[in-house]
This record gives sequence, C-alpha cells and structure tokens, in this order.
Amino acid sequence: MNQDAKRILDATLREALPGAAVGQALDQISFQAGGRLILVAAGKAAWEMARAAHERLGERIDAGVVVTKYDHSRGPLGNLEIFEAGHPVPDENSYRATARALEAVSGLTEKDSVLFLLSGGGSALFEQPLIPADELADITRQLLACGANIVEMNTLRKRLSAVKGGRFALSCAPAHVYAVVLSDIIGDPLDMIASGPAYPDASTCAQAQEIAERYGLRLSDTARGLLGQETPKELTNVTTFITGSVRQLCRTAAETCRELGYEPVFLTASLTCEAREAGAFLAAIARDHQDTERSLAFLAGGETVVHLTGKGLGGRNQEIALGAAEGISGCRDTCVFSFGSDGSDGPTDAAGGIVDEGSAARLAAAGLDIHRVLQDNDAYHALKAVGGLIMTGPTGTNVNDLSVVLIRR
Repeated sequence: MNQDAKRILDATLREALPGAAVGQALDQISFQAGGRLILVAAGKAAWEMARAAHERLGERIDAGVVVTKYDHSRGPLGNLEIFEAGHPVPDENSYRATARALEAVSGLTEKDSVLFLLSGGGSALFEQPLIPADELADITRQLLACGANIVEMNTLRKRLSAVKGGRFALSCAPAHVYAVVLSDIIGDPLDMIASGPAYPDASTCAQAQEIAERYGLRLSDTARGLLGQETPKELTNVTTFITGSVRQLCRTAAETCRELGYEPVFLTASLTCEAREAGAFLAAIARDHQDTERSLAFLAGGETVVHLTGKGLGGRNQEIALGAAEGISGCRDTCVFSFGSDGSDGPTDAAGGIVDEGSAARLAAAGLDIHRVLQDNDAYHALKAVGGLIMTGPTGTNVNDLSVVLIRR
C-alpha cells in the first residue's frame, strides 16, 4: 500500500506542475507592441512558473525578478534576478526582493507590459510592510498560532502592506499587468491568493477589524489604524488568468487510483477543519467501509488548520495522518496519507505523513502517546520514529493539500 500511495502522490504532483498552465495562459496574451516587458514571479511555484515563461519568451523579457521560498530555486534563468526568502513568516530577503520588483516596474509607460506570475506563499515572500518588519512578523506568528485560516490571515496582511490588496498593480500603472495565478486557496478567490497584489480587494475594513478582535491580536496603534484604511476596489490595468487548483489535484489522484485498481470516491475539495479532526474523520470513513469487497480510495482536497498548543515540530498534513492512526488501528489493508502539493508541510522538510493499521501499535511500542504528541504539535518526530513521513523535496507547484484513504481488497 505504501507503493500505491507513492504512485498516487508522484502522478498527482507531476500533473500539478505549472509549466503547461503558464504556456496555456501565454497563448492568450498579446503584450503591448513596442514596449518593454517586465516579468515578476512570486510564490512557492515562482521559479517553475518563471522557467516556463522564460522558455517561451526568452529575450523578449527585458528584466525580471523571481522570489520563492528557500531551496525552491533550481538555478539561474537568463537575465532574471532570483531571490529566495522566508515563508510562512517574511524576512529581510522578502523585503529586498520585493523592493527590487518595485524598482523594476517603476517608471513604466502605457506601452509597457508586466507579466506577473503568482502562486501560493506570495503573502510572505512578496512583501513591503507599512509597519516595522518585526511587528509584521509577530502578527503573522500570532495568526498562525491561533489557527486563523488563510482568508482571515490575508484580510489583515493586505492592509499592512504596500503591495498586497491590488497595490502592486497600482505601482505598475499605467503599464498593463497580465497576471497568471496558480490557485492555492479553496474556491479560487483571486483577491486572497497571495493576498491579491494585482486584484481588487473584496474584503472590508470592518472584516479586518473583527478578525483582529476575535483572535485578540496584539497590534500597535499604527497597525490598528491601517486596518481602518480601505484597499483598492477597482483596477483598470490588469488582466488575470487563473490556472490550477485543488480540484485538478483530486481529479488526477482519482484517475491514478482507478489505474491501480481502486474505486475512487471524491469526498470534497473544501476540507478546512482542524487537521487532527480531519484525520479522525478519515479514519471513521475507513472503519465504516471495512466490509467492502472491492478496493476503495477516498479523496479529500483542501487546506486544514492547526491550532498550536505545544512547541513541537510538524504541519497540518502530518497532524492529519497522526490524527487517523488510532482510528484505523485494527483495520485490514488500510492506510491514510496526506501531503502538501508544494512538498513542504509547515516549517518542516516533510511533505506530509502516512499511517496504516499498525502505526498506532508501533507508536506505542516506541513510547509515544498519540494524544500527547498532538497536544505538543510534534507529529514530525512521532511519524519519523515509525517511518511515516512523506518526503518529496520542493515540488515546484502549490495547489493546496490532498488527503487519501486507501482500502485494499
């Protein structure tokens, strides 16, 4: 079953790479004639997206900046400047790369074009804060710790930034911006993906202030004042192409499961609950179908959340797997695995985790109590102890997470 899981994972990630999607978007774009073309790419998939664009456009690109997560760059790309920076908390390299991007698009005319390649992770990687960097990092950590979802986080972050919430597009004006967006948020809300640097903001000041109050965030007077300032609601110099999504991830996984002899059952592409609860839910599904006479694969895409209660190491996909371990104990030929399509689950080098009907017993034999491990948010070390980590390395894409239950008959 581990081999089946690996085949499903490999096929799914291979089809999720953004190269073909970028090419399809470029087929629909006619850049301004006689003007300059500036490329800016930001996000976990930025290098892969920029590579695809560079292969197609070559010397037509006059200048460009690519900013991606550490270890996600795979070498130089012509005359493009490549930066690696911090995620999920922005760092000095995030600010330096964004400053270079803003320099590259300054002084453009209406004859010029900007090709903006955007993917998940851009909220941290592409940033010029309107508050001190240390405060922005602290607010980001507070939001991560309290279990805020990505939409809530971005509603606040775009108001604390000079490039989010449509403000980058304003910096490019009067040049036209052609934005190619790889979606990593359920429902593909363009104003929320990487906090929408080139898309009008649909959220409101009232929503931002309510989120800050609900989670009891520590904010300076300056930050609170910025939450009360409205973001751009209309942009006339942007054309947007959205490509890739978690639904595509689920479709590819279903096709591969069918090829391996499993009957795929699509559960949802909107899994957004607490990670450990998602694991328990998937385990319950596995238990309810133990009497099946045919091999089954249950698929759930989305992005769960983790409420930090401890100081361990892990990520949401690892917590999903660990959260399922006890529930599938005693089942037959059953496994649960979950992974992030970008190959990086939380602040770890693992993409996710996998457990089977014997994992709970192996954890107990190693002296590990599942409930205590989850309370300490230390799924990484627990899964590592029983060979349950999924390691892919950076994948070059980022379209949410996939969780799978396999029952082999």
